[in-house]
Amino acid sequence: MTTASVTSRDLPHPGRDEIRIAGVLHALADPLRLRIVQQLAADGGELPCSHFDVPVTKSTSTHHFRVLRENGVIRQVYRGTAKMNGLRRDDLDDLFPGLLDCLLAAAARQAARLAVG
Repeated sequence: MTTASVTSRDLPHPGRDEIRIAGVLHALADPLRLRIVQQLAADGGELPCSHFDVPVTKSTSTHHFRVLRENGVIRQVYRGTAKMNGLRRDDLDDLFPGLLDCLLAAAARQAARLAVG
């Protein structure tokens, strides 16, 4: 994990060269985490944790965001008192070209199929 000039409010993130496809796929295998990533991708910017309507306890929500962060899918930073979340799209697209778009498109097709059925 990259630790240059870490303060007590900085959160550890893997460096780009530390991101592994197995970790990314693990992070995105959970439906709730995939839904978070879909919302971040649709927004294109940073969103606070409070933006996400997740049907779990705060501690479970924190766990899901941590799994996404520790596997290099999102970047979390504090802005004032809010913890902001942004998709690490550039890193993911450079490391695994087309993977994120393919997974997001597949998730959208699945959601449409399930809504019809």
